[in-house]
Amino acid sequence: MSAVSFKKVSKFFMGKCALSQLTMEVPEGKVTAFLGPNGAGKTTAIKLMLGLDSPTEGEITVRGTSSEQLGAGDFESIAYVSENQKLPLWMTVQRYLDFCRPLYPSWDDELEARLLEQYQLPMKSKLKHLSRGQLMKVSLLSNLAFRPKLIVLDEPFSGLDPLVRDELIGGLLEFSESEGWTVFISSHDIEEIERLADHVAIIKDGILQSNESTDSLLARFRRVLVPLKEGAEVPAGISKEWFGIEKAGRFLTFMHDRWGEGALRKLQEELGEIVDGEVRGEVLSLRDILVALSKNPQLKR
Repeated sequence: MSAVSFKKVSKFFMGKCALSQLTMEVPEGKVTAFLGPNGAGKTTAIKLMLGLDSPTEGEITVRGTSSEQLGAGDFESIAYVSENQKLPLWMTVQRYLDFCRPLYPSWDDELEARLLEQYQLPMKSKLKHLSRGQLMKVSLLSNLAFRPKLIVLDEPFSGLDPLVRDELIGGLLEFSESEGWTVFISSHDIEEIERLADHVAIIKDGILQSNESTDSLLARFRRVLVPLKEGAEVPAGISKEWFGIEKAGRFLTFMHDRWGEGALRKLQEELGEIVDGEVRGEVLSLRDILVALSKNPQLKR
């Protein structure tokens, strides 16, 4: 089941395309990472999802409701945390939470107390006196305490020190797993995302490059190292499944995006007698895959 569904969504600003025919499902009860370089269309997609803007073409449904028809009742179950989020800085932490609490019928006082103990926030301090990490904790706490069904995070870890990132990620992992919440997160902190996300969607120039489970994505990409016989030349009819091809000395390296049973055998057949030794496929990180997909748009899957 999908918590959010994009169907052929396009968005134009003054004739410039920010999103092009985006079709994507955000699985319910999973953590989905929405990745891509700056200007890829991530924030535009999030704004459309939350009804902050309307698509030029296509349709988005959020928990069964059109994004353009989301109302107060719907937002009682949707949380949104952004690096650019504006908070009432003149309020103290205590007063801000007192303000938020009656807005949500599902607010859980026990969960609030638990998060306060975990985050160790200075209740009597004004928000304007808090560090960036503390402000992000306040924002996340005020969005988790009402037990949302969908949590949308736009660059929540930007500029935070590793310790604060670990605290926030630990909390998200704990609640997404124990509560079955759907988390949709856009971030440039790829290493952090890799241990958080069940599902990954990658976008570039408004076009979806990949949308699949993290396990599936990591399983099908490999960096291949091929030892060549002395003087051997790479065949002209190179496989379309190879990209980032480089030759250094007697070694040929490239990336392969259809790794699996039979891949090595097929490589041996395509390279023939020029191979001198064992062909190896090295596991790639999520960052390596993101860079590869960003540089090679023909790899869209």
